[in-house]
Amino acid sequence: MLQEETEQKKQEREAALAERVPPLNLSGLSLQELLDLCRDLHHKIDVVDEERYDIGLKVSKNDKEIENMNLKIIEIQSKFKKPTLRRVKISAEAMLSVLLGSKHKESFDFKANLKTVKKEEEKKEEVTDWRKNVEAMSGMEGRKKLFDASGN
Repeated sequence: MLQEETEQKKQEREAALAERVPPLNLSGLSLQELLDLCRDLHHKIDVVDEERYDIGLKVSKNDKEIENMNLKIIEIQSKFKKPTLRRVKISAEAMLSVLLGSKHKESFDFKANLKTVKKEEEKKEEVTDWRKNVEAMSGMEGRKKLFDASGN
């Protein structure tokens, strides 16, 4: 398959060259005619080289432009990061007014429908004078009291 494609490309190339460049007839030409033919061929070569150079410059210019555009795209993407969303506290009244617009006239008491929960009161330790507590706990007697209290 690849060989067929390469053969086909060669044939297309030869056909294009035969069409653009006619075969040279050098037999029977005088020296002056050969010199004129050489000058003409050199002139054609110069024209083709100029065109090739111009096309090469256009291609390199376009490549630089593409590279600059890609750099700009990367720069723009790095500048605009998605912001982190923050929670917005809004009352139920304000939410309804935003959602319903001018249709919202009556107010709802959402807190009235909530159940009340009784909180258990925390047990508070008795506040005593810390100096008395330190004197009572000092020495072996205090440590013995702590040991006995933790064991029970």
